[in-house]
Amino acid sequence: MLTSKFSELGFPGRLIAVEGIDGSGKSTQVYLLRRWLEQQNLKVFLSEWNSSELVKSATSKGKKTHLLTPTTFSLIHATDFADRYERQLVPLLRAGYIVLCDRYIYTAFARDVVRGCPPDWVRRLYGFAAQPDLTFFFKARLETSLQRILDGRQQPKYFEAGMDLGLSPDPVESFRIFQGRLLEQYLAMSTAYGFYVIDADLPVEAQQTLVRKVVADRIDLSKFHTSKR
Repeated sequence: MLTSKFSELGFPGRLIAVEGIDGSGKSTQVYLLRRWLEQQNLKVFLSEWNSSELVKSATSKGKKTHLLTPTTFSLIHATDFADRYERQLVPLLRAGYIVLCDRYIYTAFARDVVRGCPPDWVRRLYGFAAQPDLTFFFKARLETSLQRILDGRQQPKYFEAGMDLGLSPDPVESFRIFQGRLLEQYLAMSTAYGFYVIDADLPVEAQQTLVRKVVADRIDLSKFHTSKR
């Protein structure tokens, strides 16, 4: 059963989420969107996945020591999200902000399931969370995403390549397999959760133009201007 959107629950604020596999360019797009909204003097806040101060040190330690099982990995990220949801997202939405989320619960739905957690269990774990008012899914080809990653460093990071799953001893090949499975999950969710799909192989400027148009069409931005001094 799908949860309601924040607008349907009567929140004055609006939540916009961006999703996509690693290297899809979603973080660049949400950053550009934030700057555009700020330039219009709108109340806007950006929240990033896995950024809660409450569990950041535990997550970092678990990753460095490779001690996280799929279940503990899922529970730590759920704890991180729950803390940000209650202390950050909901208060800001009640205060009438446009909240941008670089990844939302759908990241867990994709990653945790690919790592072997039961889909129904993962969805129940995040059952307290309302749906975003608008979710962009940046759909990029695997090779495009991989090349973007490799442009910045010699090889993918351990977890973004899914090396913990033993898919391949080669980080690049493991990335292709792992991110390919994530892409399948996202594509399956895109219809069920009503994602707005963006062709992430397009030039950055073309993507951002489309993102801004969709946001302006679907959200009455005039309601989110900061108070004049």
